[in-house]
Order: sequence, then C-alpha cells, then structure tokens
Amino acid sequence: MRCLIKIFSLWLCLLSALAAAGQRNILINELNRAGLEQVAAAADDYRPFPVYSDRQSWAVVPEAHRANLIAKAEAYLDYDWAPLPASAFLEYSKNGNRSRFESIQFKRRNVLSTLILAECLEHKGRFLENIANGVWATCEESFWGVPAHISMQKNGKPGLPDVTEPIVDLFAAETGSLLSWAYYLLREPLDSISPLISDRIVYEVDRRVLSPNLERNDFWWMGYNGTEVNNWNPWICSNWLIAALLVERDKEKKKQALYKITECLDHFLNDYPEDGGCDEGPSYWDKAGGALFDCLELLYGASKGKYTVFNDQLVKNIGAYIYYAHIDKDYFIDFADASARVDINPVLVYNFGKRTGSRELMSLGVYAASAQQIEKGRISGNLYHMGNALFNARELAEAERRALQPKDFWLPALQIFGARQKQGSPEGFFLAGKGGHNGESHNHNDVGNFILYYDGKPVIIDIGVETYTSKTFSANRYDIWTMQSGYHNLPTVNGYGQLPGKQYAAEEVSFKAGKREAVFSLDIAGAYPSEAGILKWDRKLILKRAGSFRLVDDYALKAVTGELFFSFMTPCPPVIKDGKLVLGGDGFEAVMPFDKNKMELVTEEKIIEDERLKRSWKDKLYRVKFVLKDPRQKDAIAFTVTAVKQ
Repeated sequence: MRCLIKIFSLWLCLLSALAAAGQRNILINELNRAGLEQVAAAADDYRPFPVYSDRQSWAVVPEAHRANLIAKAEAYLDYDWAPLPASAFLEYSKNGNRSRFESIQFKRRNVLSTLILAECLEHKGRFLENIANGVWATCEESFWGVPAHISMQKNGKPGLPDVTEPIVDLFAAETGSLLSWAYYLLREPLDSISPLISDRIVYEVDRRVLSPNLERNDFWWMGYNGTEVNNWNPWICSNWLIAALLVERDKEKKKQALYKITECLDHFLNDYPEDGGCDEGPSYWDKAGGALFDCLELLYGASKGKYTVFNDQLVKNIGAYIYYAHIDKDYFIDFADASARVDINPVLVYNFGKRTGSRELMSLGVYAASAQQIEKGRISGNLYHMGNALFNARELAEAERRALQPKDFWLPALQIFGARQKQGSPEGFFLAGKGGHNGESHNHNDVGNFILYYDGKPVIIDIGVETYTSKTFSANRYDIWTMQSGYHNLPTVNGYGQLPGKQYAAEEVSFKAGKREAVFSLDIAGAYPSEAGILKWDRKLILKRAGSFRLVDDYALKAVTGELFFSFMTPCPPVIKDGKLVLGGDGFEAVMPFDKNKMELVTEEKIIEDERLKRSWKDKLYRVKFVLKDPRQKDAIAFTVTAVKQ
C-alpha cells in the first residue's frame, strides 16, 4: 500500500505539471483549492439520501410517489432473476441485434431499483427477500456491460465476454452504482439476512468498477490517450463516483478515485466548446451535460459545499444548452443521434438551474415535470435520479409552471441556432439550423440542415435515429438512410450527397437576429465530395417575424454532370394544390409555392417500422424532392413557407 501511495503521489505531481500546459482543468483547479484531503475527509460520512432506518426522512415523500412505487414493486415480488443466457450475448455478433440482451439486462436493473426504493418507503420487509435475490443474481452475472461494448476488452472479439478482464463501460458503471445504493440504503436489513450479501457487493463493485478504473488509463472514455471523449466520460464518472463515495472502504483509494474522476471530467471539459453546445443532441444531454452536473452535485454534497464550480461560465453554458434546444412540450431540436421527442429529466434540469442561478432552466424543469405528471408519482431513470425525484417532488409541484422559451439563440462553436416568431411562446414559426462538420460525435451527414415547426408542431423535420444495431457504430454507419444527407433537408448535387469526416465542413458561417428577421448563412460546398463539382453553395435560412420562412440557395458549379434536387423531410401528408405544395399538419396547413416549369415535385412515402422512430413520428414520413428540370451551372433557388391555421 505504501508503494502504491508513493506512486500515486508522484503521478499527481506529474499531472499537476502537465496541467500547466494550457488546459483549463477547472475541476482539478477547484479540487486543489478546496483540498483533496479535506474533500475526501468530508466524504467519509456522506449521506446523499436517508438510509433505511431513518423513517422520519422517508416520510416526507409525497403519497402519490409512495403508492406508485410500492404498486410497481408488488408486481415484482416474485420476479424471476433468470440468468442471462449465452445465446442473448451471441445474438449481437450473429445478426447485429443489441436490443434483446439490453432489454433483459435493463429490466433487471429497473426491477431492482424499484424494489429497493419501495422497501425504503414501505419499511415492512416484504421486498427484502427478492432484493437479496436480485443483488445476488447481479453479482453472479458474468459481465456487467453489454455485448456491443465487448470490443473494449483486449481480446476485442465480438461474442462472449472474457470474464478474466473486467472492463468499465456505461452499464458496468451503472450496475456498480446500483449495487452501491443497495449497500448504502439497505445494508442493515440485508445484513440481517446475511452479512455476506454486503461483503459480496463490496467485492464485486471493487473488482468490476473501482479497481479497474484506478489501475487502468487505457479506457478510451477517460481521455488519457488523446482521444476525444463524449457522453461516456461523465456518464461513467457519475456512477464511478457514487461507488467510490458509498462503497470504497479504503480511505487512500477513495482519495485516489476522487482525484482521478475529477481529472477524467476535466478531459471532457477541456475539449468542450465555450458556448456549452452538445454536439450529441438533446437525447444525450442528460448523459453528457446532465451527468456532468450529477458529478458536480455529488462532489458538492460529499465535500459539504467545499467543492463547487457552479458559477463557472462553461458549466452554466452547458446547462443552458437544453433550454435553448427546447421547442415546445416534449419536442427538442434533434440534430445528430437524437430523437425529436425527449422526456428530459425534470429534477436534474431544475436542480442544474437552481445551482447555477438559471431561472430559465428551473422553469424548464418545472414545465417538464408537469408535462410528465411526476406529481402523480410518474418517475423514471436510475436509482439516483429516482431518489432525487422523490425528495424534490414537493418543491417542483409548488414552483411556477411556465417555459421561458428564448426568442433566439446562437451557439457559435457548435454552429447551431434557433429563432422563433414570439418570445416565450410556441405560436407561429420556430426555425433551427446547423453548420459544423460531419465528424461530430454521433454525426449525421447534415451540414446546413434545418428544422421548421409551426405552433410547436413539426413541419420540416430532422428524422432522428433508429434503434441502435451493430451497424450504427461501424464502418457501414452511413449506409443507414437516417444518416445520409439525402434524407435531411439538403441538396443533392450532381447526384452526390455529403460525406462523413471533420474535413467536410461549413464555411463562412454567421447568424444575425433582429426585430424583423433572423438570418443564418453559410457555405456548405465543403461538406460535399470534389466529384460534386461545387464552387460555392451559399445557403440562407431566414425567419420573418411577420410569419414566414425563406430558404435561399445561391450556388455555382464547375459543370452540371448529374441530377440536382432539394430534399425536405416532413411528417405532414404532402398535397399539390394550385401550383403549391401544401403540408397538412395538426391545426394548420403549411404552404410552399414552387415553379412547376423549373422543377418537378416528387414525393416519397416512408413507412416507419423502427420503434424508436415511431415514438416521434408514428407510422409514416415523407420525403419531398424538388428536382430541377434543367439545372444551370450558376443559379439561386428560393423556397418560401407560410402557414394557415385551420
């Protein structure tokens, strides 16, 4: 142990020297200010939630939540903790399906979380036996990760996991966190069944999460090898931190874990754009910026307020992103691997706003809580988030319920903007668009893409992403239709669409917002291959506050060598009426005139079979193609959309 401590001390000195090389390292700097020894000492008696025996504290949970959780748990009294079969693991390597295994594993985790919280609320002991069964069954699992992540092992082959090499992926970390909560909340009643249950939890969490994370620096999500990290980093760190705070018995190892977690999070933040924009989209924000907040909140609480960075502008900007991305109700801007309809975590968003002093975030959290009816006990998420919902429910129920939607926003690093007709209202048009490049995390080939909503309802859309399979994150990713520029609101030029990679990027990007209009302009020529022969492709997206949208594409080509058309994706059934395209929506008609002498209108119906897409778009989508009949080498093509309420 002394040798380990000396090595760790030398490592800290080396890292401190490297930190002076220009990185922001705001979290390590704060840890140095607060003092690692002081933070670790304060964390020794951290009490994030009341334990099982603290009946008075559990009594404050609203009756609706109590009744809802207990009713759910009653359905799991005889839940069968059947082992995860090898065939479920192997299905991913055989046919690319990752959903079957994940649905089984995730259900087991959800059942155990529900049983644990229900027992804490009811305190009658009737759920304890199956909690013990669930804890033991989880400890008996060969692998806590998922088949899609087995490639992280040194063996690197798809199929069955190598049980001799524990690796920490997203769901190994989540599992370690869940068992840590079982240990923290229910240690006393579990010990009454057998002290070996708690000992087994400590052993397995250490073997599968705590020790591998301390001993290895080659997990890509840590950021030590120079690889750009994404949501994996704070997502795993938040669960690792919970395990370190609640289960780690060795004080020196706890201190090491606190330091290394903070450093890993700095790797995430050091590459994060100053505007706080999440290039992975709103669906991932709760696992990126939101998970970062979980880490900061845990460190704040564990240190008894000694550790805090909530006033840092980057942290504030990361929170603000989800507020900017909100359109109306559960609709969010869904660029990248996002879904158009997102159930954000209301309590997380509210508390993020509370800590950073953002009235807008707090308001969005309350708005989402009301929309999701959490006052009726409808909560979800991992155990940490469910626990936070239980103990924050009354405060959210009593807060003002109004979304403070911004009139405009612009994130210059991410190159995403949003503009609406009316401040604080979904009424009228909402427009959002993006520049950026085609090498972003969870990228689609979509430089210059945009979405258009009317009265909070979709008119021209970004489709989003289908259920993940092995193909989603393979070399064949862009064979998937939802990833291609031809199924975004973009031109296809001389038969070519956009290509993936950072080099395929927008240029001359700008956004200006005024009283009468908001204008986004960029050159998207660089997002296409050289074979497309584009000299320039200047795109302007214009929202007129009086009530219209205008798209202008001003282009120049080396030559016309193939087909040139403009795609628009919509959930609204398209109809041609009096020389105009009419998109019939819910309570409105969007009207787009076009010159039938210059272009041919082709509509394609796309039947939606994927369950993830169905949650946003139900059964059908449409691609509307405006095909130029006689494309010119240089031209300016304009489209205008107005709307009529029905």
